[in-house]
Formats: sequence, C-alpha cells, structure tokens
Amino acid sequence: MEMGRDAEGQGLGEGSRLGEVVHAAARGAVGAMAMTGMRVITSELGLLEQTPPQAVARQRARGARALLRLAPRKQRRGLIETAHWAFGVGGGAVFGALPRALRRRPWAGPVYGLAVWLGFEMGIAPALGLSQAKRVRLVDRLAVATDHLLYGLVLSDGRRRTRS
Repeated sequence: MEMGRDAEGQGLGEGSRLGEVVHAAARGAVGAMAMTGMRVITSELGLLEQTPPQAVARQRARGARALLRLAPRKQRRGLIETAHWAFGVGGGAVFGALPRALRRRPWAGPVYGLAVWLGFEMGIAPALGLSQAKRVRLVDRLAVATDHLLYGLVLSDGRRRTRS
C-alpha cells in the first residue's frame, strides 16, 4: 500500500476515505441549501425572527459586519448565504470523516445536525454576543433545531449500500 492512500480505495473513488469525505461535503452543501428553504418558510410564517447567519451578519458579531461592509449592499445577502453553505460543506466533510460504522447508523445524521446546532447555541452565539444567546424564544429554538435535523437527514445519505 502506498503512503497517503487508505486501505479501502485510492483517490476519490467510491469507498475511499477521501471519496467519502468529499461526498459528505457535497451533501453538506445540499443540506445547508435545504435549511435555507426551510428557514424561508419558518421566517415567512413568523416562527423565526432572525436566522443564525443573519444574526451573525447583522448584530455585532466580531468582524463579520466589517467584512460585509466591504461588499456592495445588494450582494450582502448572497454572501451571508454563501458563508452558510460553506459552513455546511465543512460540517459535511467532518461528518464524512467520522468512522463509517457510526455514519451508517440511521440516527447519526440527525444527531450530528443537532450537535452542530447545540455548538452554535452554546458556543458560537454566546462568543459572538448574539442576542439569541441572551434571550430564549422557544419557537425560534425549535425552528432552528428542526432545520438542523433536516441538515442531518440530508447528511445521512439514505442510499442502501452493500456491506464491505
């Protein structure tokens, strides 16, 4: 076996470790996009006052506002969403790097999605001083938890695979 190659396959082929990470990263992008759709619905129905990406961009999140001010006003919403999708890609890649036996559990994706949400709620939001870290609005929390469950379901990759 060559150095830098895993035992299950080479390069990006199906079944290779790198291939699984790349596949999960792509699913993370799709999952983040699905979350965007769900957030449009929950926001328009009044169930969500402000999405986490909007909160990071609009509130006094360290550095985020200054970066956004460099972009033309018409492009800011697209940049915020692109950053969210990029975060989804990164989260998907991390999920893809988890042991295969764990990822294949039917609950793994949804639990991972909730863990990402809890990481935001308990770590990132308070560190950035976001208002949702200071006040509890149950319906907001439920809406965001639900879209993270959706993200996890997309990551789960429900395809049936043969056992190796």
